[in-house]
Amino acid sequence: MRLTDPRPHLRGLAPEAALAALAAVGAPGSHGRRILARAIRDDSDDLLTLPRVPKAVLARVADTFRLDRLERVESVRDEVDGSVKHLFRSPDGALHEAVWIPLLRPDAATVCLSSQVGCSLDCSFCATGRLGLRRNLHTWEMVDAFLQVRRLSSRRVTGAVFMGQGEPFLNYDQVIAAAEVLRHPCGGGVSGKAITLSTAGIVPAIRRFTAEGHPYRLIVSLTSTVRERRASLMPGASRWSPEELADALRAHARARGERVTVAWVCVAGVNMGEDEALGLRRLLGDVPLRLNLIEVNADPRRPSEAQLQAFVDLLSPLGSPVVRRYSVGREKHSACGMLAATRFSAAVPARDPGGEERAPAEPSASTTFRRFLPSFSVPRPTRSGT
Repeated sequence: MRLTDPRPHLRGLAPEAALAALAAVGAPGSHGRRILARAIRDDSDDLLTLPRVPKAVLARVADTFRLDRLERVESVRDEVDGSVKHLFRSPDGALHEAVWIPLLRPDAATVCLSSQVGCSLDCSFCATGRLGLRRNLHTWEMVDAFLQVRRLSSRRVTGAVFMGQGEPFLNYDQVIAAAEVLRHPCGGGVSGKAITLSTAGIVPAIRRFTAEGHPYRLIVSLTSTVRERRASLMPGASRWSPEELADALRAHARARGERVTVAWVCVAGVNMGEDEALGLRRLLGDVPLRLNLIEVNADPRRPSEAQLQAFVDLLSPLGSPVVRRYSVGREKHSACGMLAATRFSAAVPARDPGGEERAPAEPSASTTFRRFLPSFSVPRPTRSGT
């Protein structure tokens, strides 16, 4: 497949656009739905043998659309938590990751998807940000990563989270299109409520997401209520103040009529004090919240159990559920950005959007891939068999 192939990718169009494009080449209605289901739901590249669709129509479809695949370069299983990180290569050589994550239910799993090749936000606690941004992922690349991980899954894949490499809301249109493909009956067949988009707090995109009324869940990383501190931890998201972000979350909660999930990366000695607990009450005390605490995956900034519990005690007046999430893929350095970082050697430095070279990431600061635990104060369940 030529890198300059101008044809649209059949797995890269939002479902209604795909069905319209198929109708334009002679496959309207049920014919178009059968073709789309063959390519995405059935995960097949063979359209020419599809029954009950004229052969001439199938030939036109094959000539009109691309169906090329990502190359799976490497897969790493974490023996502690059971997660599997997959590294993919696109036709242009771009490397990006997806993770198979077993859920607490023994028969279910979810797939964590990247939205960009690298990331421009440069969060101090994330290995991906140190890679710099190379480009956005196309819809078909996200969809194909999901399909390939699902094909290899030993469990039923019931969800997807856009929480891997990159900032999904800086690739908004492509990510929303991918989510639409994943939840369509002819696509991934995943419930909209089982698809989650995570953002570092791109306020205009949050407001757009709210206004458009998508069924997908939203997780917003706040991490500090102090503007200067948040800017040092998350410089790329500091264009908007914590107050502006809080206003967007308040509007989202009001529009959805449900709790807003706020992620908080816990960094010992930095953002776990009384000032932050008071700041949360000041900013979001009137908003129904669920707080996800995420331990930074780097020593010596990683908080102890006692520090985490002390922070939870400070948060208790907020009256919001506090959920602890743990990092998957710590073994073998396979959490977010780590596997790709091992392939971005010093001989091929990353470049940021301005074209400046950046040093490759140290594979020790990732905090992105997580799995929910029932309660912070309840002892952590054993992870045998997952």
